[in-house]
Amino acid sequence: MDYDKKPLPMESHAASEPEPVVELSDQTKALARRVIRKIDSRILLMMFLTYNLNFIDKTILSSAAVFGLEDDNHLVGKQYSWVSSIFYFGYLVYEYPTTYLIQRLPVGKYLSAVTILWGVFVAVTAACSSFGALATCRFLLGMAEATVSPAHVFITAMWYTREEIPSRTGIWFAGNSTGGFIASLAAYGLGQITHPLHSWQWMFITFGLATFLWGFVLLFFMPDTINGASFLTEEEKQYAEDRVVVAGLGRFDPVNAQWKPSQVLECFLDPKTYFFMAISICTQIPNGGTGSFGNLALKSFGFTSLQSTLVSLPSSVISMSVIMITGWLAGRYSNITSYLLIGIVIPPVVGSALIYALENKGLRLFAYYLLAFGPAAIPLALGLLSANTKGVTKKMTLTAILFITYCAGNIAGPQLFLASEAKQGYPTAFRAILICYGLVMVIAIVLRLYLSWENKRRDQREGAAAALPVDGDVKRELTAEDYEDITDMQTPGFRYRM
Repeated sequence: MDYDKKPLPMESHAASEPEPVVELSDQTKALARRVIRKIDSRILLMMFLTYNLNFIDKTILSSAAVFGLEDDNHLVGKQYSWVSSIFYFGYLVYEYPTTYLIQRLPVGKYLSAVTILWGVFVAVTAACSSFGALATCRFLLGMAEATVSPAHVFITAMWYTREEIPSRTGIWFAGNSTGGFIASLAAYGLGQITHPLHSWQWMFITFGLATFLWGFVLLFFMPDTINGASFLTEEEKQYAEDRVVVAGLGRFDPVNAQWKPSQVLECFLDPKTYFFMAISICTQIPNGGTGSFGNLALKSFGFTSLQSTLVSLPSSVISMSVIMITGWLAGRYSNITSYLLIGIVIPPVVGSALIYALENKGLRLFAYYLLAFGPAAIPLALGLLSANTKGVTKKMTLTAILFITYCAGNIAGPQLFLASEAKQGYPTAFRAILICYGLVMVIAIVLRLYLSWENKRRDQREGAAAALPVDGDVKRELTAEDYEDITDMQTPGFRYRM
């Protein structure tokens, strides 16, 4: 195909007839490698760094809590738990509106604007001296950060093929764990500064300013569309668009983008929606608890405030490694994601059981490290959701639903860490974590059975040969239907990854 020209629409083929497939020439394969390398070095790197800041700013509260934030803000009873949870109320309020705006506004500029705002809210938190002020800042921060994850899901689907989405999702989501590592090191350093401001205030000022400045980097360097990417030549832009039409989830046309109520309805009628909802809430109850109470839990094991920031470092390394490895495996092997989900929640099940049952500080710390496998579950679910959902409105609706349940889990999680159980190491919380990860195993098995059944049903109806390719390096003739914004249920030849 001549990539200097837009492919002309052709008559659509019957659903049962396989599309003609043509192997790419060496020259075009070189073009493909160059395009992917450029996209990874610009788009993926910026998403990774943004997610670093996203996690740092979200969870710095946990480090601040052991350096005087509670005393300086006069928090009593369950007020710290509510300060942790209220972030997700803000997230919840703005989640669905922002998924609509992501589709309607220039996504790069919109993401940069909310990043600048969230940096401001983080920095202003340093001025808080009461529960009301702290809760207000956390609520506004939740609203600002609500855009980041769905925008990343949207951008990933815009630029990558179905084969590439799981590994790229794993890479940018690993920014969470890298951010945790950076936050722990920074907290240890900043924790030794006491004048003229307290340590916890320096933490919010430092990371708030860094996020504010990063927002301007996104403003100038994150393109809104493939066609608007200045780092690609015209030939490269055409190839980048064609590859996601052929082996991705379709081309997004911001000029003609429409919010389609029929796709919203299909999303709620699709059984996959409810599997992803269940996985989200069962993984985020543990995440919400350990994200806000991790350092306090380590203190309850017998570590000092400074020690708790250092001994949490291996958790970030483990989590980052597991996320990236499982993401790569999910991209390399198209039908093992559900198995990976089951495998990575086994260590947290064991770890939470050991924390619940043991009192030895060293063994509890080892068990706490086993919990670091759990955060890899949500990027696997996100990758599977993105690769299996076609139709812009349907995808953004499902993404909104996923993150609404994400919020519900993160709101509930901190409430399970009871202040009255601090000296005992929070047994209620770790018992709940065990149950939640156990449920994830069951849900993943049932989801796999459903997707396998649906693929077999489509093979019987259309013929196995009609399945669309998922490899971006294989080229077929494009038709008018390829450029239409239709859903996975409406696309002949669409088969689900498992």
